[in-house]
Amino acid sequence: SEMCIRDSIYYACGENIDQIEALPQTELLRDKGYEILYFTDNVDEFAIKMLGTYEEKNFKNICADDLDLDTDEEKEAIKKQIEEHQAVLNAMKEALGDKVKEVSLSNRLKSHPVCIATKGQITLEMEKVLNSMPGAENNQVKAERVLEINASHPVFATLCALHEKDPDKFKLYTGLLYDQALLIAGL
Repeated sequence: SEMCIRDSIYYACGENIDQIEALPQTELLRDKGYEILYFTDNVDEFAIKMLGTYEEKNFKNICADDLDLDTDEEKEAIKKQIEEHQAVLNAMKEALGDKVKEVSLSNRLKSHPVCIATKGQITLEMEKVLNSMPGAENNQVKAERVLEINASHPVFATLCALHEKDPDKFKLYTGLLYDQALLIAGL
């Protein structure tokens, strides 16, 4: 298929190629015809941050929350869904406490129910690398995590139903989804 031309170069970080390919965020990018740079060395993302751009293209981590892949119609649709389900999202955030900065609905997930994204400059891979360095035990770095839920996945419909009927099970399922997202992200 014809390669898409964008003003960004997308990359993903992980311990190995298989782990990166298992990330839910790769599915949509591949379907849209975008190439993804796979970074498997600890230093890779730090080097890219120093480089900044390549041929006037910005580097974007596919696990960041601002990939800007949606059309205006898709952005509007997800905004309406978020407004409609704000009470459920707030309850999920409350159930997870300070484990996440926020819980949000996402258009970028296809077959997967959930993923972890990050806000700000510190990514999940940077968090892992920085916290594994000698002397980091007392000064742990934490990425601002966002739990993204697939708005069209049956799991979300189940969560919405449980929010009304069974708050305890709702909290349990929210925790399980978060743990699943961490496992997929290699955390």
